[in-house]
Amino acid sequence: MATIIYVICALTSAGCAALLLRGYSQTRVKLLFWSGLCFVGLALSNSLLVIDLVFTPDISFLIVRNLLTLGGLSVLIYGLVWETTR
Repeated sequence: MATIIYVICALTSAGCAALLLRGYSQTRVKLLFWSGLCFVGLALSNSLLVIDLVFTPDISFLIVRNLLTLGGLSVLIYGLVWETTR
């Protein structure tokens, strides 16, 4: 059951990223771009979680997953700060 939840989370993050980036390509609203990039990082992190816990349980990708999540959230924070100062 946990595997199904992990896969659903990864697919949801990837879907959000795709919709946000598609919205950006149509409207050119920068906040959609930064949010889309954030969700790309979160989708990669969730995908790596599936690989880590389901396919390679003996190898830990915890640091890489956390760095991907931190990178995605950092991009979003940078975008929020950048867009409010303009």
